Amino acid sequence: MTTLLITHPAGLAHAMPAGHPECAERLRAVEQALEAERFAALIRVEAPLGTIDQVALCHDRAYAQALIASSPEAGFVQIDADTLMSPGTIEAALRGVGGAVHAVDEVFGGRARGAFVAMRPPGHHAERARAMGFCFFNHAAVAARHAQAAHGAERVVIVDWDVHHGNGTQDIFWNDDSVLYASTHEMPLYPGTGAASERGEHDTIVNVPLAPGTGSDAFREAFDIAILPRVAAFRPDLVVISAGFDAHWRDPLASLNLREADFAWATRKLIELADRHAAGRVVSILEGGYDLDALAKSTAAHVSALMEG
Repeated sequence: MTTLLITHPAGLAHAMPAGHPECAERLRAVEQALEAERFAALIRVEAPLGTIDQVALCHDRAYAQALIASSPEAGFVQIDADTLMSPGTIEAALRGVGGAVHAVDEVFGGRARGAFVAMRPPGHHAERARAMGFCFFNHAAVAARHAQAAHGAERVVIVDWDVHHGNGTQDIFWNDDSVLYASTHEMPLYPGTGAASERGEHDTIVNVPLAPGTGSDAFREAFDIAILPRVAAFRPDLVVISAGFDAHWRDPLASLNLREADFAWATRKLIELADRHAAGRVVSILEGGYDLDALAKSTAAHVSALMEG
């Protein structure tokens, strides 16, 4: 069964000031890594442009419209201390939404087993009505909601191993018993959310904070003990991965000590559960990762595992 790679040149046009960690070179590093011969079997498609209706599956429509209306013709619009819009930002973010939706359509249509959406800006910090942490629209959340709205999925799991907690995904699904959000993340670290006590209204939020310096063994143990049993018990119709690679030991924005092999291992574990409960359907969406070499190698390990599945 085929694996999709979904991306678009618009992801490069989301410009940031010089020195900003969330830079176009991130996407170039990912694309170059996936040009290696072992990825020749990937089916490569361009991310379509997402719609306001798709964004509104997870975000307040007024928020989305106001964000689009504030897009600059030149220069930057400052959203918060870390988050800026350039003239190319909105198209990039909307194609991230469209790519996530297309990935879901393809796996539910049986045309692909799994998909990796390689777009930027990332999305998991974007709350219902707030852009923050480099993020504007929450692509993983839209994927889950679209699976439910368009394909009748009753239960969706989002597993987030980005080193920063996905406060936006937690915000969107806090009151929802049909989506399980499970996250490993360094704590304390931006944005300050993600305590184990934050469990949602229906106990469908699973936060596994990790101390600075945590390495492979402790990460895998946490995944085995706290996350995989909850995913299995939830019996999802789709597994969505918020695939951030900034928990890598080389990353400059955090202090976990994971290796490429850890991301591949976690990928294979989730594929096993997807095979058991979700007809193998896995949609992975790029989030963070700010050391270019670590990002490239970690993405390659992750996508290799997706293809093997």
